[in-house]
Amino acid sequence: MTDRAHGAHGGVEYDVSTSPRPPALFPSLWRVSPGLWRRRDKAPPATDRTLAPDESNVGRTSSGLPSEMAIRLEQVTKSFAGRTVLDNVTIDVRSGTAFCLLGRSGTGKSVTLKHIVGLLKPDAGRVLVHGAEVSSLTGRDLANVRKRMGFLFQSAALFDSITVGENVAFPLRRHTDWPDHLIREIAARRLAAVGLERDYHKMPSELSGGMRKRAGLARAMALDPDILLVDEPSAGLDPITSAEIDDLLLTLKQEGTTIVVVTHNIPSARHVGDELAMLHEGRIIAQGTAVDLDRSEHPLVRAFMRSEGAG
Repeated sequence: MTDRAHGAHGGVEYDVSTSPRPPALFPSLWRVSPGLWRRRDKAPPATDRTLAPDESNVGRTSSGLPSEMAIRLEQVTKSFAGRTVLDNVTIDVRSGTAFCLLGRSGTGKSVTLKHIVGLLKPDAGRVLVHGAEVSSLTGRDLANVRKRMGFLFQSAALFDSITVGENVAFPLRRHTDWPDHLIREIAARRLAAVGLERDYHKMPSELSGGMRKRAGLARAMALDPDILLVDEPSAGLDPITSAEIDDLLLTLKQEGTTIVVVTHNIPSARHVGDELAMLHEGRIIAQGTAVDLDRSEHPLVRAFMRSEGAG
């Protein structure tokens, strides 16, 4: 297929080289580079000033990244059957950066991700995504926010009964009415971006663990979301494959995607994360750069940061 795939949506012509998302569906202008995802304008839409970051936060970080908050958890508390899993947790994630949430198993890391995507609602506090209070949204409003987020599950969570390519195409078929040839081309490009260009017609059972994880990443990025949530990307992978996944996440961050990673793989967190936070017994006990956490006096933080395991 040629680089230009002409079509019309709402009377507007589009082609995959400049706008994988027809303008009638998505207001931004989009671009897919030969092997990677690239949006012409990654800036989040304007939000209500009452939900905007504090003026002191407006500007750019020392690395030159925009300082606006893509995600904010404000004093979030969540309990299950009388057990407090999140206790007054506050987290800020700046647009275009990677935030790594560390902690032992069962400390509430995955619960935090589920709050961000709106699968859980806090007992107290607020969850904001690009200024929209996810914790108060329902129905179509919540669905519209979720379309701007991709989720890479710990197990990749591919549908075993359809091909790898159709797994990647699934969100495109569900959330758009684009022609089949365009959906297939976009799905193929997503797979090519993670090194699976020859595996479109394979079944998930034919893939190794690392390949399944990469296919899950391709599906998570199918709609070119602003935000990518990643649950234990190195779980069950050897160190070399884990490093390959980290490199893919770094590439997406460089392209402007905001990434939140739940992990207890410290080498991976050091490689990917701009900011790290340590969650223990429902509370954030340390937060900052890897260097900041290296200097922590908390014994658990020190033990984690000295770990060389692949998690």
